[in-house]
Amino acid sequence: MITVLKAPVLTEKATKVGHLNQYVFEVDPSANKIQIKAAIKQMFDVDAVSVRTVRLKGKVKSRYTRRGWQIGRTNLKKKAYVTLKAGQTIDIVSGEGAED
Repeated sequence: MITVLKAPVLTEKATKVGHLNQYVFEVDPSANKIQIKAAIKQMFDVDAVSVRTVRLKGKVKSRYTRRGWQIGRTNLKKKAYVTLKAGQTIDIVSGEGAED
């Protein structure tokens, strides 16, 4: 269950949805919404109202080396936008859930 959540996303865009009581996590690409909701409940002891997921395709990267052009692709990523019940928060820095 813990392997479903990889890391919180701490970007400017992810912090803008904080006023909507939403948090953004990078999750395992094979995880579904039910598994993500259960992992949030188990790890932070808070109730998730909704979970929205976004799949991010890997980017094509290329570089020129002595052997010629090396072309590859970065891995697929999946993000989950988790909306919590009113009055509940997650302290991302320490990793603990709390109620106001």
